[in-house]
Amino acid sequence: MNKLAMVATIKIAPGRREEYLKPLQAHAKRCLANEPGTLQFEILVPNEEPDTLMLYEVYASSDAFQAHWNGESMKQVRHDTEGIQASLSGVRCDLVE
Repeated sequence: MNKLAMVATIKIAPGRREEYLKPLQAHAKRCLANEPGTLQFEILVPNEEPDTLMLYEVYASSDAFQAHWNGESMKQVRHDTEGIQASLSGVRCDLVE
């Protein structure tokens, strides 16, 4: 199976990006520690978009991403960021090695 990369954009309620970062960083650590199919999880902070975060994630396979998406850490971060996140969009990509 091919590795799957995800590039996601998260729009945050105005002025609340720093508040959103703490639970997102905890989520990234949990995923890397507890999800064998999660290979990389990077949080990007755009310089000129104060209410935006971006993610670069790599998964061992599409199935590994689905396990991540439906997993306990995702449930936790959704709960922890409720009311702070305005939108989430992502682009699935095949990883060329």
